[in-house]
Amino acid sequence: MQRRTFIAAGSASAALTSLGLSEQALAQAGLRLGPARPFSAAALVEQARSLASRPFAAAANLPKDVLERIDYDAHGKIRFNPEVALFKDGPGAFPVTFFHLGRFFQTPVQMHVLEKAASGFDAREILYSPSYFDMPADSPARQLPQGAGFAGFRFQESRLGDPAKLPWQRNDWVAFLGASYFRAIGELYQYGLSARGVLVDAAVPGRDEEFPAFTRFWFEPPTGNDTVVVHALLDGPSLTGAYRFVMKRDRAVVMDIEAHLFLRKDVARLGLAPLTSMYWYSETTKPTAIDWRPEVHDSDGLAIWTGAGERLWRPLLNPAATVASAFVDKTPRGFGLLQRDRNFDHYQDGVAYDRRPSLWVEPLGDWGEGSVQLIEIPTDDEIHDNTVAAWVPKAPATAGSRVDLRYRLHWTDREPYPTPLAQCVATRLGRGGVPGQPRPAGVRKFMVEFLGGPLDKLPFGVKPEAVLSAARGSFSYVFTEAVPNNVPGHWRAQFDFTPQDNEPVDLRLYLKNGDQTLSETWLYQLRP
Repeated sequence: MQRRTFIAAGSASAALTSLGLSEQALAQAGLRLGPARPFSAAALVEQARSLASRPFAAAANLPKDVLERIDYDAHGKIRFNPEVALFKDGPGAFPVTFFHLGRFFQTPVQMHVLEKAASGFDAREILYSPSYFDMPADSPARQLPQGAGFAGFRFQESRLGDPAKLPWQRNDWVAFLGASYFRAIGELYQYGLSARGVLVDAAVPGRDEEFPAFTRFWFEPPTGNDTVVVHALLDGPSLTGAYRFVMKRDRAVVMDIEAHLFLRKDVARLGLAPLTSMYWYSETTKPTAIDWRPEVHDSDGLAIWTGAGERLWRPLLNPAATVASAFVDKTPRGFGLLQRDRNFDHYQDGVAYDRRPSLWVEPLGDWGEGSVQLIEIPTDDEIHDNTVAAWVPKAPATAGSRVDLRYRLHWTDREPYPTPLAQCVATRLGRGGVPGQPRPAGVRKFMVEFLGGPLDKLPFGVKPEAVLSAARGSFSYVFTEAVPNNVPGHWRAQFDFTPQDNEPVDLRLYLKNGDQTLSETWLYQLRP
């Protein structure tokens, strides 16, 4: 799936009766509903468990020739009519609109609205009809059968806000579309990277990656004006899952997620709370004249807050071959793919890379032993999501096993729990050696910049010390200096590194002054 397609793919009058929705009101507004069936979160978990005990069965096939003709252009001409949006007149502040099926989104997804019942909820399926969408008279979408299903959904901005500043009909803040992918805007009102329900066998030699899909969603009637609750059923060849999303629209978007996974088969790499982003190039490495823009990326680094309290920063790379890196930990405090560089001049692009959100995973409860794993895939363009980060438990993911977890996602402009230490803000590479003299073969020069924290308060004349380590190879020409830009607390460490052989080697660096740690720990994987 191309990310540009994903990004570009773009209620009903409701009555509140004892915190429930009137079926008659929904039907009169244009939404066709199925019969009422009891629903509960516990029953959804049991449904996922039962489903895992049976062989995987793909969704019923829709006319493939019709779906194939709903290509990028045809899909772009299909727009959901906001006049029939779910919750258009309440309850709550955020109407729900739906995505249409097409060539790039062929798996039909069932949508259900929940109503308060005597014991819990009743669920009614929202039955697909082409009448919900504005589309050309000759659109191939008109040939899909009634009740075909939807591709996904999104929550629009608040219907209670100022329509002159942010009309809800044209602005949304969270979207679920394609397999188990979902996205939200951050504090800077911009979409960027995505999250996924689960990661199955990504970058495992001899295995194809699987993409389990959310096949059913249930929308609770909102009880306030800043939070929505959605339940989801996940299904795929190797596992099933029951999910509950509690999503709050504030200055940032915060999601509390509860997931219960049931494995049909052994999984070699089971990634939990996975994040997916795009990194083509940055100030670190850029092939000469590959593109007119200085940098192109949705995220520029992986940040980890370990269970022991160490803060790590790993700049992202665009490798020549797929690379998987594991950062072993126990009871992690959090990790995320971040966009730290907010300077428009570093991108020069109208698609707002400088405003793409950072996404932080906060474990709720003890996740035990495992590793944060980073998968980096080669790319030669910005249309591909080529970077994945996820938590992979140490325990084997075997058929018949169950995984329960809770976590919180923060879609923000920076880490939600910032370190008091200086942060790495740039990694620059060059040829080793001294200017004006013959450059030694195979030696790399690094210039790593740090900003803020205790560096702001260093006494005049005091230089931080660069602490470097690597499993093999040697460092030389090491020194630190203030970046000559008159910005307080902006320092850089420079060093040359000579590899011992042609095998990948991990480098570590942090700054200190005496016994005081001044910065987070910078990590880098050099592949000679």
